[in-house]
Amino acid sequence: MKVALYSHFAEDVLEGLTAKEKQLSSKYFYDDEGSRIFMQIMQMPEYYPTACEFEILSQQSGEIFAKVPFAKKFNIVEFGSGDGSKTKQLLKVFLEKGTNFTYIPIDISQEANDALEQNMKHALHNLDIQPRTGDYFDVLNELSATGVSNLFLFLGGNIGNYKREAALELLKKFNADMNKGDMLLMGMDLQKNPRTIRTAYDDPHGITKAFNMNLLRRINRELDANIHLDQFDFYCDYNPQNGEVNSYVVSLKKQHFHSTVLNTTFYFEKDELIWTELSKKYSFTEIEALAKEAGFKVVNNFMDCRHYFTDSLWVK
Repeated sequence: MKVALYSHFAEDVLEGLTAKEKQLSSKYFYDDEGSRIFMQIMQMPEYYPTACEFEILSQQSGEIFAKVPFAKKFNIVEFGSGDGSKTKQLLKVFLEKGTNFTYIPIDISQEANDALEQNMKHALHNLDIQPRTGDYFDVLNELSATGVSNLFLFLGGNIGNYKREAALELLKKFNADMNKGDMLLMGMDLQKNPRTIRTAYDDPHGITKAFNMNLLRRINRELDANIHLDQFDFYCDYNPQNGEVNSYVVSLKKQHFHSTVLNTTFYFEKDELIWTELSKKYSFTEIEALAKEAGFKVVNNFMDCRHYFTDSLWVK
């Protein structure tokens, strides 16, 4: 049986772990267990992006509202909504302003969507929420056909997980399925003291390590593999010259493991790396250039008090 009959996860693991430079896509972090671990990461004091963005949306949602010109009913569509704690601040202000909108969170985790819907309905009784579980672009394609205006949310600095070419491709795909005048509010982590960034991605609690190691657990579980997790470790590095944090899983010995589902044995040298994630930190010059090239105009950059992070509002 061909791997193509299995999941995209199976295909990507096979391709990534047989490549010359091994890698696993960060999009596979967020199974149900990974989503739970990431919620723990967001609560760490060292992981500043969550607190910074929470501050922006708590204190400046009125200013964001003032920049959104939609007169008729519109959608607030969120890509990868997580637990919704930050988004709740924005939605609350929009509801208080008497705005007529439907909130449409999109997530690949059904468990995350179910928890979000329950949480939002409890906190915001008048909220019209219609969660969608699945791929961003499938849902985006459906929404664009309705002709209803949209404010898209891509929060949490998630755009930083994409290399520049991939980020540009993603934003162009967003743009292609958006109507003229639709807006995108995007969380973007800013370049700052390298020590602050390094500690946020290599925390002393071992939570980020657990987040990365969950990828190996997922391979064991879903692809019937026999990885010994104690024979791998986690490492990350920040380069302040290009603003990139790169994360890796490291093989502690020469070893191999087998996946029954893939019918493949994977071989590792001692100290060989598996690249798992990029977290790009942006300058304002880079933000302007990226928006322009993707077919957007930057309307405003909303920042926290320390200027660590921005929610950048763009219009098509």
